[in-house]
Formats: sequence, structure tokens, C-alpha cells
Amino acid sequence: MDGADQVAPRCPVAPACDDAALIAESLRMPERFGVLFDRHAPAIHRYAVRRLGPDMADDIVADTFLAAFRRRHRYDPAQADACPWLFGIATRLIGRHRRDEVRFFRAIGRTGLDPATEPVADLATDRAAASAVRRQLADAIAGLSRAHRDVLLLTASGLGYEEVAGALGIPIGTVSSRLVRARAKVRVSLGGSDPTKPGWGPDGE
Repeated sequence: MDGADQVAPRCPVAPACDDAALIAESLRMPERFGVLFDRHAPAIHRYAVRRLGPDMADDIVADTFLAAFRRRHRYDPAQADACPWLFGIATRLIGRHRRDEVRFFRAIGRTGLDPATEPVADLATDRAAASAVRRQLADAIAGLSRAHRDVLLLTASGLGYEEVAGALGIPIGTVSSRLVRARAKVRVSLGGSDPTKPGWGPDGE
């Protein structure tokens, strides 16, 4: 997948007051950190819902921003967009609930019901086909290793390769290789189709 295929990041930064400036200001005025929460919490919440379901998503969001607030003095001011940093914190917190995540995807695989606001399968399928594809996709995702699942779902959430690398603290090449392997496993499970890749449709890529 090349750069043209990637979805635009879901954490837009206002040029007049980027995230690095907000975080720097929050060292003197802690209430300024609330702007960062308002800006990015919805995207982090969608990501947490997609991975653990709505019951745990609120706690993940709260813990993500609490951890970010406590670590804000170590934030790299050269990074104008805090989105990868926040997704990285959220991903590490989600990693503590690995068994819950696998159970969540297995439950979707059994029922076809996905509580996520924007289920991965529904991004590319019509309503009639979504339930069947969702079950297969959920089973495929549940079967991935944590490392492969992290890369796949961060990418599905709109982060580019460089942003995923920043979130996980790994090289871009590692992101690419993990994503290729994750998608290959998903394709095998879905009979050659890949609903995690933009442009996918029920008739194939």
C-alpha cells in the first residue's frame, strides 16, 4: 500500500495553535490541556471502541489523557501534532487488556454485531453484506498477534505509516512489514479480499 492509499489522519491540528504549543502552555496553565482533550478525545474514543467495545472505551480515553498530562513535560516540542503520541499511549493501555480485546472480537465473530461507531467492515461494505463480513473480519483480527493488530487498527483509524511508527516507537519499515503480514492473514481468512484496505468492495479489490 503506498502513501496515496492511506486515509487522512483523524486528528487535525489548527495551524494557529498546534498541539506542541498547547502542551507547552499547559506547563504554566494546566487548564490549557483541556483543549488538547477536546481536539483528540473523539478519535481516541473511536479507536478504543473499535478495539475493546464501548464499555471500556471511556476508561481508556480517561487513562490516556491522564497519562499524557502527567508526561507532558517530556513531550517533544518539534512534534506539532500530538495525535501519534496519544494513540501510542492508548495502544499501550489497550495492550494491558489483550484477553478482553480477543474476547471482544470473538464475540463480534459469533454475533456479527459490532458496537464500534465506525466498524472497519462497514467502511467498505453495504449493510446487507456488512454483518457476514464483520464476523469473518473480527475472527481474523482476533487471530492476529498484538503487534500486527496494533499496526492494522492504527492504520484503519487514519494514521499514516510515519504516524504509526511514532505511536509505537518502531521503524517505518517495521510498520510496513507488519501491515503486509496482517493484511495477508486477513485476506486468507476472507477468501482473498481485504476490507481494511481503502478501495475494497464486496466484488474484490
